[in-house]
Amino acid sequence: MERWILLLMAPVFVVLILAEAWYWRGWRAVYSGKDSLANVALALMHQAADALAWMLVIGLYVWVYRHRLFDLKTSAVSLFALFLAQDFVYYWFHRAHHRVRFMWASHVTHHSSERLNLSTAFRQSMLYPISGMWVFWLPLAWLGFKPEQIIAVVAINLGMQFFVHTQAVAKLGWLEQVFNTPSHHRVHHARNPEYIDRNYAGVLIVWDKWFATYTEEDPQIPCEYGIIGQIHSHNPITLTFHEWLAMVRELFGPGRTWRERVLLC
Repeated sequence: MERWILLLMAPVFVVLILAEAWYWRGWRAVYSGKDSLANVALALMHQAADALAWMLVIGLYVWVYRHRLFDLKTSAVSLFALFLAQDFVYYWFHRAHHRVRFMWASHVTHHSSERLNLSTAFRQSMLYPISGMWVFWLPLAWLGFKPEQIIAVVAINLGMQFFVHTQAVAKLGWLEQVFNTPSHHRVHHARNPEYIDRNYAGVLIVWDKWFATYTEEDPQIPCEYGIIGQIHSHNPITLTFHEWLAMVRELFGPGRTWRERVLLC
């Protein structure tokens, strides 16, 4: 279901990417053909892996749902509650994927571009299932939300996040106080010391404000995009596996104790 919702939204995504690319024509610091093609290739790889992962874990979601705490009837209120709960869980999923090494090994793919534009939203790793993305939504089934509704809300949340991957939109007034906006997400993608590892929100920025991970974009500090230790490649395989390979080399390098190896993960 998730991939079908995103596929239905795909024409809108493509039109907006083309419009944004036209807006920034001539600005190679914002758009590059090779970079955008890499983003599309990574998106296709991610969608294929994600579809397979859901087929493998949906049975676990159904089992957890059978042992649910509450019988929640489908209504506008319950769906709104699910949206809030999923966005809250997304915050912790996202934060964990920046703070835990083997999770970052998947998420780094999304941050590895030195450009930020709408096509960057497509830049995802096919290895998210290995780093446990699907685990984070399981408690929602235990609470009593139906698995198919969880999958649908995850897809809608991710679809909404497409729109914050842009440099073409300035600050949005009062919306900045409640919602994740392009300004907030530019900070998240920046590698400046003042900005790094901030603003993990999916849709609602309030989670960052409540858990002390919020930083406002400062016009005096322009965002520099990418990662520390930038890799200069447009090869989707390299972009997918480079951090995993680096982690394995460090794990099994000579002179490390088992405790040190565990901490590296």
